[in-house]
Amino acid sequence: MSQKVALVLSSGGARGLAHIGVIEALEEKGYEITSVSGSSMGAVVGAFYACGKLKEYKEWALNLDRYDVFKLIDFTFSVQGFVKGERVFKTLKTIIPDQNIEDMRIPFAALVTDIKAKTQEVFRTGSMYQAIKASVAIPTVIKPVMINGREYIDGGVTNPIPIEHVHRTEGDILVVSNVNAIMPFVKVKEDKVLEAESATYNQKIQAFINGWGKLLPGNTETEKKLGFFDLLNESIDLMQDKLTSLLLEKYKPDLLVNISREACSTFEFYKAKEMIELGKDLFEAAYQAKRRD
Repeated sequence: MSQKVALVLSSGGARGLAHIGVIEALEEKGYEITSVSGSSMGAVVGAFYACGKLKEYKEWALNLDRYDVFKLIDFTFSVQGFVKGERVFKTLKTIIPDQNIEDMRIPFAALVTDIKAKTQEVFRTGSMYQAIKASVAIPTVIKPVMINGREYIDGGVTNPIPIEHVHRTEGDILVVSNVNAIMPFVKVKEDKVLEAESATYNQKIQAFINGWGKLLPGNTETEKKLGFFDLLNESIDLMQDKLTSLLLEKYKPDLLVNISREACSTFEFYKAKEMIELGKDLFEAAYQAKRRD
């Protein structure tokens, strides 16, 4: 009989693609994933796995290049966020139809944050796409999502690693994939052409963000030493570091797969192949280290 696994997938933007590699590595070793919870990008990967469509999502992600990703970002000028977040999900729906969470093949929980109530909420029922769209709504980056009169943002704000919300069954083990780990990351050097393309892609996004950030009240060059997006990232990272440490200390996983937050940036979704392979490699490293304990 296969060892059952309750799987928890952290927030982390494009780094969350590494969760796919962790899932594949678990299954290759004969583990049976019986439930999954996720926050932000972890909710996206977790949802597609729970509904049996991770293969389709992976194939779609692997075919994205830098400019495909850029075209999927529907920029907007709004005080609530500079990305609508609608275009990418509209595209995904043509590949993977929506379904109710309660109808998925295994229990799934998506973490979101109720911005008005200042509380974390767990979606275990209702539209899969509504849940994951709300869970990835990064504050001031992606516009909040309104569901039943309540305004939701990124689940990672209140719970970047939702261990306590994964469904547990008798005899299962707890596996956590954390793509926000503070640890060194040695990048494989890109060739000069790819490096230049990557720089152009990141510059385009940064230029829009900087222009949008200057429109915010009090956000002047003399008042800020960090760029707008840098300051936002640093603030969120600091908060999530503290929350993650507390959660991992309280709910000790049987196996923890740590992936460096330096592996890629939030919007580098064109790095799917690299991230998936990294997830597999670091799962194997964590697995072997656990066996030696």
